[in-house]
Amino acid sequence: MKEMILILDFGSQYTQLIARRVRELNVYCEIVPWNKCPEMTDSIKGVILSGSPFSVRDENAPNPNLDEIKGKFPLLGLCFGAQYLSHNFGGEVLPSTIREYGRANLTHVDQSNVLTKGMTIGSQVWMSHGDTVKSIPAHYKIIASTEDVQIAGYHIEGENTFGIQFHPEVYHSLEGSILLENFIVGICGCSQNWTPDSFVDSTVRDLKEKIGSDKVILGLSGGVDSSVAAVLLHKAIGANLHCIFVDNGLLRKNEYQSVLDSYKGMGLNVKGVDASEKFYAELKGLTDPELKRKAIGKVFIDVFDAESKLISDAKWLGQGTIYPDVIESISFSGGPSQTIKSHHNVGGLPDYMMLQVVEPLRLLFKDEVRRVGKSMGIDPAILGRHPFPGPGLGIRILGEVTAEKVQILQDVDHIFISGLKEDGLYNDVWQAGAIFLPVQSVGVMGDERTYENAVALRAVSSTDGMTADWCHLPYEFLAKISNKIINQVKGINRVTYDISSKPPATIEWE
Repeated sequence: MKEMILILDFGSQYTQLIARRVRELNVYCEIVPWNKCPEMTDSIKGVILSGSPFSVRDENAPNPNLDEIKGKFPLLGLCFGAQYLSHNFGGEVLPSTIREYGRANLTHVDQSNVLTKGMTIGSQVWMSHGDTVKSIPAHYKIIASTEDVQIAGYHIEGENTFGIQFHPEVYHSLEGSILLENFIVGICGCSQNWTPDSFVDSTVRDLKEKIGSDKVILGLSGGVDSSVAAVLLHKAIGANLHCIFVDNGLLRKNEYQSVLDSYKGMGLNVKGVDASEKFYAELKGLTDPELKRKAIGKVFIDVFDAESKLISDAKWLGQGTIYPDVIESISFSGGPSQTIKSHHNVGGLPDYMMLQVVEPLRLLFKDEVRRVGKSMGIDPAILGRHPFPGPGLGIRILGEVTAEKVQILQDVDHIFISGLKEDGLYNDVWQAGAIFLPVQSVGVMGDERTYENAVALRAVSSTDGMTADWCHLPYEFLAKISNKIINQVKGINRVTYDISSKPPATIEWE
């Protein structure tokens, strides 16, 4: 990338939102842990310090070395970042006398300042902090205040260094986008030329240089991510891309053959492999979700290891890993964020598998992947597909996975997804699916007592999967789908609807 914004992560829940806001301005950015700052080069146009769950007064609080940044590159500290720039350079940070979380309104804005120009008095901002900047050094100038926070923003005179106590990256900060654009475009001088087309051009160029004439094996799943990754790789290396679509026995109903046909129609070199029995055997007796994910990942790798040996001189394994996968699987690049769950396609390969990993979408959010796919002319029907977890129905069956449960859940899921499409609701939902619950309940069918299984339906709205809210599907629709499932799927006598948001829940149940 010719230019970028560097985001130093101190473990804030909002760090990924900062990245999204920067990219919405068509500017590339990367998140790195505060203690693993890369060499500062001319390609870095500015640096943002994130918030943090730590207090700057904590003995073990993050303590970055800013010698090569402060005063040399445009620098914006947000929340913890702002407190750090005060506390460590002569100011004072103390515990807040009142808890400052949620909405606040600006009572003072320096509209002549390069960072806050265009913002208005009374504008709503979002606070989330337990400490407050009580004093700042003499050459720091206050540029924003709220009723409870006098030093809600400041500018270090003589430097392009700023601190903001509130979170401009959060949508509840109604003019936060103005502030971020002032910093990224006005102060950092970014040209806003990072677009889907430019991403395709640069990625294809990088892939050609990285891979050369080597052969790549790519695991296709039928989803958006692997499809876009495949087309990018195909653009770069053509016939040297060998795609494999594995039937793990955990796909949706009739999905294996229909997806295989659609890929062949795209001109990709695709081989279908039915490995369902291997996956079922590995999953036998497992109930813990992490163990199931790891078992699925193990067989996935074993299958690819076997298939790679059938392709002479294959040296790379392509994967459709995207940004949320990485963030949720590990502390980002070694950073302080907490691990939520492991992903089957994150974390590398075992030593015995002689393939290197190539992940062309690793730093993209889901909506960015779709825009990149659209720019390459991929079928909207593929790009519009709901996300589907790599482990498939294996993590939508709570408890042990069996072929019988898979068939039941496939039938339930098919009725639900088909119903969304028939009623024109599919495109209003970001992700939907059914979950097989490890409980049985009493029911009555035809004057007979039943004791059968329960399922939960899940439908959420989201932009990138980092946060999600449950969809308010019409009661009439849910009633119709529930009736169809109970009448048409043997073994189910109860249907529930999940109304949990992420956070505190996750989109998938496991």
